[in-house]
Amino acid sequence: MALRPVHVNIKAVDSSAVGRFWAEALGWSAYDAGVTTYVGPAGGLVWPDPVFLGIDVVPVPGPKAAAKNRTHLDLATTSSAHQAELVARLRDLGATPVDVGQGDVPWTVLADPEGNEFCVLEPREVYRDTGPIAAVVCDSADPRAMARFWDEALDWTLHEATADRAVLRSAKGVGPYLEFLRTPDARTAPDRVHLDLQPYPGEDKEAEAARLRTLGATDLDLGQGDVPWTCLADPEGHEFCVLSQS
Repeated sequence: MALRPVHVNIKAVDSSAVGRFWAEALGWSAYDAGVTTYVGPAGGLVWPDPVFLGIDVVPVPGPKAAAKNRTHLDLATTSSAHQAELVARLRDLGATPVDVGQGDVPWTVLADPEGNEFCVLEPREVYRDTGPIAAVVCDSADPRAMARFWDEALDWTLHEATADRAVLRSAKGVGPYLEFLRTPDARTAPDRVHLDLQPYPGEDKEAEAARLRTLGATDLDLGQGDVPWTCLADPEGHEFCVLSQS
């Protein structure tokens, strides 16, 4: 039994506008998925995508809190020229520079039109084959503990687990990485960005949710009501959802 990440969930007041931003940012397409806007590779909607993590932008009534998100996206680039071009294009699309205390670093920190932070990385060999999203990055008080939980929760491969960093990636060696980086910042607001997970065909959602609880996950009430997914939090409070097969 194991789960697979299928997309990154981003909450937004104007989900259509934020979805269009991310589609343009990644060179993908925005698809009307009922009340949400789904962003995935161009060429027609394929869900779940066998390689990439899409982005599902979900409408919510309130704006993002002033606090920095604990989860963000890192975007990959192939050269210094590509990084500069991408940053300029993203700013034209409505991204804004933000200071999260990064200091003098070779990557650029931006925020989407509703303030969700993300990074445009300098070229790195490790991310040469990830696609436009290099990594989903989560702040963590104890990356080793997160490595233990998420290594058991997912069917992904654990590549690194130190006091400062934990790294996982699909066992197929494709798509983005999932990274937990040590940070002293405490959680101050509900997560605006989180992962959605799904069982494989033939596996049971409720059984998977129960298994995650034995690993340390806890139930989460976000006011979701009677829905076909289960909202949970990992041992450090990172929110995530386990989706049904439908």
